[in-house]
Amino acid sequence: MTTITAQGEIVAGEVASTIEDLFDTVERWRAALASQFAAGVPRTAAAVDPLVEAFAVPAVTADPLITGSGFVAAPGLLTDARWHLAWWLGSPGEQVRRLATVDDESSDGFRDYTTLEWWRVPFTTGERHLTGPYVDYLCTEDYAVTLTMPLVVDGEFLGVVGCDALVSRLEERLLPALRSLGVPAVIVNSSARIVTATDARSEPGAILRAEGLVDVLAPLHDAEPSGVDATLAAGSRVLSCGSTSLALVVA
Repeated sequence: MTTITAQGEIVAGEVASTIEDLFDTVERWRAALASQFAAGVPRTAAAVDPLVEAFAVPAVTADPLITGSGFVAAPGLLTDARWHLAWWLGSPGEQVRRLATVDDESSDGFRDYTTLEWWRVPFTTGERHLTGPYVDYLCTEDYAVTLTMPLVVDGEFLGVVGCDALVSRLEERLLPALRSLGVPAVIVNSSARIVTATDARSEPGAILRAEGLVDVLAPLHDAEPSGVDATLAAGSRVLSCGSTSLALVVA
């Protein structure tokens, strides 16, 4: 095993740890809400919103990676709000704000969130999902990743619980590890879209073009991604980042 390969596995592990920590946080929120719904909390926005605010506001004010967090209800779940996002935005040292949404289906500004990836995949698979990087026009209008988990109680899908992380902040966290490799390195999602890279010309959100990469990344599309460890025709090594849907590409 070469030094680069060994160090690459360490870096892939650091990326995985960062993402898993975020998923662990979302899982705690999901478990708490599931318990409250199971205990019979009224299915109204008036009753549910304070429960969500209790974890969402501390999250965006304390964790520099988390810029948005909350719960998105399944349409019709709440008796006083057919479409409902209980989502808060903020950063440490900044004022927290509630995400403003248009819930009137007849309005031009209404958007059916059940068509969006961060909702659609957990609903379809019953598993957690990382969406992005993508330009989050709904919340930050900047590149972000969104981590969501399905909230299911007694077999009923109630919605998704999740958080947003700005790509720029993930870059700050991950770039030192990537640069330690001493060679060009890129973090991509399962569609070969760049999350961050040591080469400034490889911008977040762009597709990393490399022969065979899309095929190598195919297992990361699974609801429960299997491991990837492959070498491309050009010699780049591709290593999955734990059980996340991200991979490290090392020249």
